[in-house]
Amino acid sequence: AEITDRMSKQPDGGKALLFEQTGTPFPVLTNMMGSDRRMAMALGVESLDELTRRLDDLLQQAVTPKNSLLDKLRMLPLLAEMSRWLPRTSSSRGECQQVVLQGEEASLDALPVLKCWPCDGGRFVTLPLVHTLDPETGIRNVGMYRLQLFDARTTGMHWHLHKTGARHYEGYRRAGRRMPVSVALGGDPAYTYAATAPMPDNMDEYLLAGF
Repeated sequence: AEITDRMSKQPDGGKALLFEQTGTPFPVLTNMMGSDRRMAMALGVESLDELTRRLDDLLQQAVTPKNSLLDKLRMLPLLAEMSRWLPRTSSSRGECQQVVLQGEEASLDALPVLKCWPCDGGRFVTLPLVHTLDPETGIRNVGMYRLQLFDARTTGMHWHLHKTGARHYEGYRRAGRRMPVSVALGGDPAYTYAATAPMPDNMDEYLLAGF
């Protein structure tokens, strides 16, 4: 963490760093998107300005009133394209389920979780994709909320009260129900970008990732 802090403060964002000797079976990649160039590469564009223009065009089409039949017909190609942005449901096991550990074999200590700052209360998973469902509508939310590692099988969720995940939790708490949560680590950088983007309520973050 100290090495990454020093590298990321370089004028150009520094280099991405891959640590292979972590004391666990897994390497650690840090500062992956620490420069504009690497961020653009991760998101599949030539520059971040290109991504901004594409998003502006999409939002402009979405908010422009569609008063005439011709206006509505012009939206059909966009709606067809948007249908391809959402993730497809698979009836078989996904790639992330090739290895399944349960019971005593399932230990968070196998993951290279870092203590990022000297005054942190412990080790935190800092880039988790936290999946929750609205208790009333069932609409999915993907947020990035730090997870503090308490022991090999327990974490604490850190989210601000105004975040969607916190509102989901409050809904389950009031209803006296346990809240189902799924956490994914890694994956396409677009997932990380989408999970941290200021999306409107009830809009699936994977729609933005697919874009």
